[in-house]
Amino acid sequence: MTPTLSVGILFQPQISFFLDGVFRFLEKTCTGEQKVSYKDGLIEFNGQLFPKITLTPADPEHTFILKDVVIGIGFHWERKEDQRFKGSLEFIVEEEKITAVNILPIDTYLISVIASEMSATSSLELLKAHAVISRSWLLSQIEKRQAIEISEAEYQSNTQTETEWIRWWDREDHQNFDVCADDHCQRYQGITRPSQSLEVVSRAVLDTAGEVLTYHDAICDARYSKCCGGVFEEFQTCWEPVQYPYLTKGYDGKEEELPSPLPDLTQEGAAEVWIRSAPPAFCNTQDQTILAQVLNTYDQETTQFYRWSVSYTTEELSDLIFRRIGMDFGTISDLIPLERGTSGRITRLKVVGSKKTMTLGKELLIRKALSESHLYSSAFVVAKTENGFTLTGAGWGHGVGLCQIGAAVMAATGRDYRTILAHYFIGSRITKHY
Repeated sequence: MTPTLSVGILFQPQISFFLDGVFRFLEKTCTGEQKVSYKDGLIEFNGQLFPKITLTPADPEHTFILKDVVIGIGFHWERKEDQRFKGSLEFIVEEEKITAVNILPIDTYLISVIASEMSATSSLELLKAHAVISRSWLLSQIEKRQAIEISEAEYQSNTQTETEWIRWWDREDHQNFDVCADDHCQRYQGITRPSQSLEVVSRAVLDTAGEVLTYHDAICDARYSKCCGGVFEEFQTCWEPVQYPYLTKGYDGKEEELPSPLPDLTQEGAAEVWIRSAPPAFCNTQDQTILAQVLNTYDQETTQFYRWSVSYTTEELSDLIFRRIGMDFGTISDLIPLERGTSGRITRLKVVGSKKTMTLGKELLIRKALSESHLYSSAFVVAKTENGFTLTGAGWGHGVGLCQIGAAVMAATGRDYRTILAHYFIGSRITKHY
């Protein structure tokens, strides 16, 4: 039997929605335009106050639309849109706001995730690979949450001293539902997009029904990002200090295409040479047919991702860091990489300013500090210019696990989903979980 899960969609003081069909709440039925508002620690709905509201569809095909859902939170493609969902709709109170939660079967969720993360017109083998890793990641996170609750251990993802700030973000930020709907977890946008190509996406999920990646009988924490930049990153560079043998260093290409053995990108000199060049790799492609399969319309607004650069004046950078992370360094005089992961991604960066010097980590805090949204990745080298700094970088995202663009190229050149998964999750195997 397919398990169900809860997905946090929207977090606002007031939420407008439309019930397209009949939904039940307590002994009543509801349909059409609706609204809920936060009031005195409760949820106001149709003139009454409730601690929680669960609206259940009278028919599985009945859907609901949430208005003004924010997607790409904090990233350069952030925007609002109305989204349609299947399943039940629940409203809960969190921090003097209301959170809209979608409760639905895992495989229904996966159909949406695959098309939300990529184009629904992607090749079948790529979609099947994504179905397996999305299912694996989800079930591993549910197991992780349950283990933390049972152990009652405090999960620490933020450490700050006078000289260092180490922070990472993961699904442990969610206590009242399994996962969120944005890139922070897995991009989930209901049936807004999958309906464009429902048949092929559904087939990918059904063909792999219940399949997960495992390592020594444990479900893999199967991560993925847009573009690794040519080399995979390790888990602990981005999240808690845990080493997973299946999320390790690897070259995203054919070994025979490397002109020499894979360099040690944890070393500054090797990282600089690698990042300032553009070695061959599966994800080093400008094939628009393949990219259109992987990237949704707004993702295609990003044209340079395998290698990229961004420049700031000293004044721009100093103001940017202050606004983005709320820390006043004064005038920035230097950015010094102190530690890199296996893909060359910086995990500890010293920021030197006239008022403060502080080491920042891990990769997402660094990316947040150095961009109006999020820097494409933390795999970059720094060059001082006459008036500021130029960052030259590699890849798009954290680079751990499956590289979506690399996997798309592998699928387009005839590799099946099992081969693709074996390439990115070293030593793992596919097993049937349900």
